[in-house]
Amino acid sequence: MNKKSFKLHTIACGLLLVAMTGCTKLKEKVIDEVQGTSGSPENALGAVYSQLDNGTFVDHSQLFALQEYTTDEAILPTRGSDWGDGGIYRALHEFTWAPDHSMITNTWNNLNSGMQLSLAAINSINKASDLPNKAQMLAEAKALLALYTFQALDLYGQAPYRDDSDSLRVMKAATGIDDLIKSVESVIPDLADLSKSKLNGRFSKQAAYALLADMYLNRSVYKDRYASSFKFDEPAVDNNGTDMDKVISYTTQLINGNFKLDSNFFHNFDIENGDAKELIFVISQDVTTLRASSNNFAYMPMERGQHCSPGTRGTNASCTTPEFYYTWDNNHDDPRFQRKYKYKDGTWFNNDGTDVSVPASDFVANIQAPWFHFNRGMQVGQQYGPVIVNGDFDRTIDGRIKVSKLYCDKSTVTPMDFTPTLTFDNPSQGVFTQTQINQGVRPFKYEFDPEGANSKSNCDIPVYRLGAMYCMRAEAYLRKGLSAEALADVNMLRTSRTREELYNSTPGKALTAIDLQSLYNETGYEMYWELYRRKAAIRFGKFEAANTTKPVSQPFRRVFPIPQATRDASKLFEQNEGYKK
Repeated sequence: MNKKSFKLHTIACGLLLVAMTGCTKLKEKVIDEVQGTSGSPENALGAVYSQLDNGTFVDHSQLFALQEYTTDEAILPTRGSDWGDGGIYRALHEFTWAPDHSMITNTWNNLNSGMQLSLAAINSINKASDLPNKAQMLAEAKALLALYTFQALDLYGQAPYRDDSDSLRVMKAATGIDDLIKSVESVIPDLADLSKSKLNGRFSKQAAYALLADMYLNRSVYKDRYASSFKFDEPAVDNNGTDMDKVISYTTQLINGNFKLDSNFFHNFDIENGDAKELIFVISQDVTTLRASSNNFAYMPMERGQHCSPGTRGTNASCTTPEFYYTWDNNHDDPRFQRKYKYKDGTWFNNDGTDVSVPASDFVANIQAPWFHFNRGMQVGQQYGPVIVNGDFDRTIDGRIKVSKLYCDKSTVTPMDFTPTLTFDNPSQGVFTQTQINQGVRPFKYEFDPEGANSKSNCDIPVYRLGAMYCMRAEAYLRKGLSAEALADVNMLRTSRTREELYNSTPGKALTAIDLQSLYNETGYEMYWELYRRKAAIRFGKFEAANTTKPVSQPFRRVFPIPQATRDASKLFEQNEGYKK
């Protein structure tokens, strides 16, 4: 496995996190004190990185849930006897969440844990003497603190912080975003240069440029969260140009750097994506460590009756909505829409009823079980694949894996026909009967890793990659009225990607014009399933619009409530607008 990552004393860091998150009083203490950490500064910094992978950025029920299930890109309906869970998933898409919502609470707690661990690492590094790379380690800890805090400000409009007197305070997004920008800019000189170190699992100068572009792109939203329109021409923090000028500047440094768009779009989300040239900052994953290394982004949309190996399956949960799927109309030949898999013997898995068998020559690492490769991208219509017979894939006489028409695992009379439509008996509630559970197009953007069974993966999860930088710069150009420059960036994304060999490696088609609506669609094509949609929907004025089971909403829903458990434990935080009793 080619991993360009940062793994400092993984076992020690894993044990530290287990000890912290296993504390029954963690939720009450999360805003009241900075947890200390024993051991070396390296372990303390390693724990900060591990928290990224401790569900926070890689579990579908934390940041992903809040950034994706609240948009038209993703929905997790109740499917027969599964995924009811007291309505917690439906509440996010139906916009009925309240301060006691468990995923809102858990995400807040985990971001706070990330901030605590960052502060503990800063303290440990500062106290250390004769520490090699002390300046770099301190810069990383401060940058990661800014990353966790930025996520909290984005989602909740406020975050805890400690000033020089060590008093616990509340940072509000409207003013705090400027302080965060200054903080990240100040540590850039001490961060590693990714063009030299190649450690994209470690926070580098390039990661800082990406984070700063992200903060500047959303800064005007935070300045006036509930406005009917945003002032994207706000003067930058240093009064050197505007917010959009800063976005263009920081993204250009990355676009003109050593990164390169991958012609195979889905390689960025492969199990073995360690050599992907457009990954700027990733959460490094490895199924052999104590870290979470979650398979959630691949596992959740896959149906229970789809098996990558005889011992693995999907879970038939999340899908996209008709509203998002239909934005792809007249664009199904886009290389980002779908990609078929080719086996080493030249067999293509077409998934269209013409397949008879595929070779059983691919084996899951460390397991030696046969490996079936599903296609990637938007999976729509009747699905095909292997079925399990006596604990193994059904085989042909010569040992190949048979490809059969698939039926839903929990409704064996229901063909596994992933329909673009979602037809609920009650249109305002995302609840399917057992015979309706096939519905919904499934995004297979991330490769399912059978080595980690259903729960773990070796796929490094992109936090920032080059494709996002083109999206950000195109948006900044367009908001400055530079439509030709915006169109060029969008077309670079479209034409740099190519289809598979089966379609003669044909590149995507260029657009002839661009406006805000088409740019919003393009960001969806490039960034779906990457925690990008909610922020974009708010900036583009789409977040309040009705879609599947979601009514027209009010602007106060642009931020989530401070969890009730937090407010019960401390009066420091004021509840956000719209959630006050």
